Amino acid sequence: MAGSETIAPRPSTAEASQGGRWLTLVGIGEDGLDGLPPAARAAVEEAEIVFGGARHLALAGAAVTGEAQAWPSPFARGIDEVLAARGRRVCVLASGDPFLHGVGATLARHVPADEMRVFPAPSAFSLAVARLSWPLAEVACLTVHGRALDLVRAHLHPGRRLLVLTSDGAGPGEIAALLAGNGFGGSALTVLEALGGPRERVRTARAHGFVLGEIDPLNLVAIEVAAGPGARIIARAPGLPDDLFEHDGQLTKREIRAVTLSALGPRRGELLWDIGAGAGSIGIEWMLADPSLTAIGIEERPERAARARRNAGALGVPGLEIVEGRAPEALAGLPAPDAIFLGGGAGEPGMLEAAIAALKPGGRLVANAVTLETEALLLSRHAAMGGDLVRLSVTRAVPVGGLTGWRPAMPVTQWSWVKPGGAT
Repeated sequence: MAGSETIAPRPSTAEASQGGRWLTLVGIGEDGLDGLPPAARAAVEEAEIVFGGARHLALAGAAVTGEAQAWPSPFARGIDEVLAARGRRVCVLASGDPFLHGVGATLARHVPADEMRVFPAPSAFSLAVARLSWPLAEVACLTVHGRALDLVRAHLHPGRRLLVLTSDGAGPGEIAALLAGNGFGGSALTVLEALGGPRERVRTARAHGFVLGEIDPLNLVAIEVAAGPGARIIARAPGLPDDLFEHDGQLTKREIRAVTLSALGPRRGELLWDIGAGAGSIGIEWMLADPSLTAIGIEERPERAARARRNAGALGVPGLEIVEGRAPEALAGLPAPDAIFLGGGAGEPGMLEAAIAALKPGGRLVANAVTLETEALLLSRHAAMGGDLVRLSVTRAVPVGGLTGWRPAMPVTQWSWVKPGGAT
C-alpha cells in the first residue's frame, strides 16, 4: 500500500545460542548449589563464561566448568565484558533476585528480554520476612548499600516496619545511632545475618544502647519504628514545619510552600529545577513526594548551598543536587526539567526567558513574587501568555502585649504556567 511501511522484527544477535538466549542470570543464595533448581544449576555448568563476585563464584563451586570471571572494579567495566561476550553461552551470578537492587536491572538496559533467561532465588527481603512472619506487602524495603543512611529518615513513622539492606557489619550500629539521635531510640532492630546459609544468625536490640557486635558484613536490619517525645517525623503531605529546616530567613514558608508544591504538581520520574534554592525546601519536598523524583537546586551563595545540602540529608533526600552559581548562567548544561520553581530571582534580567526556554514541552513553571517590581513582571507575563495568577496571604496569631493578635506576612503573587506542546 502506498505510504505504508513494514517494520521487520529486530533480529536477535545470538540466534545460534540457546534459541537466541545467550545470557542467563542465576540468583544464588548462601546455601549455594543446594538451593539451585536443576535448570539453574545446568545453566551454570554449561556456561562458557561465568561472571560473579568472588563470593558468588565460591558458592557456585564445582558447577563452574567454564571460564570464571570475577567482577572487576569499576563495576561498569564488568558490564562491558558481559556485552562483549554476546553470542557465547554466558552466565551471570547474583545474590538472590537479580532484579531487586541487583545486576539484572543494569543488564536489562543493554540486553533485550528475548536474549536472557533468569532464574531468581529468594531475595534477602523475602528471607527476612519469612523469619519474622511479616507480610512483605506491608513492609518498606530499602537499601543503603553504597548509599547514604539518610534515606531511612523519611520512612521513620510510628508503627512502621522497615527492612534495610546495609553495606557492611558497621551498618546496623550506624542505623541505630541515627534512630536514637532523632527520637526513635525505643525502636526494635532485628539484625539478620547471612540469611539462608550455615552462618545465619538473627538477633534483636533496641536502637538506644545498641550493643550487638561482630555482625556479619552480609546483613539486613528489620526495624519496628517506635517514636518518642519530640521524634523527628517527616510528614507525607507538603508544607513541613519551618523549624525542620536550617535557614537564614531565605525560606519559602510552610503555607506558601504547600501551595507551591501543589502548583508544581510532581509526577512520577520528573526532574525539578529550584532556581534560587535558598534552604532547599522546595526541592526537598518535591523529592519527598515520591522516590522516583529528582531535583536540582541552583544557589549562588556557597553558605546557602551548603545549608541546602545539610537540609536534604536531614530530611531524607540526600540525592538533592545543588549547583553553586548565578542563574541564568548556571543553568547551562543542566538536564532539561519537567518543572521549574522561581522564588526570589524571578525578576532577574533574562531569568524568566531562560527558564521558559529550558522547560520541556508540557512542563510547569511556578514563579513567586513578593516585591512590586517582580509582581508587575508576573502580571505582564500572565497577560501575554496566560496561565494562573493567584495572590496568597497568610496571617498568624502572635502575642501582643500579653494578649493575642493577627500579624500578616508579606503577600505572595504566584504565576503558574504550562508550556504548550506536551501532555497536561
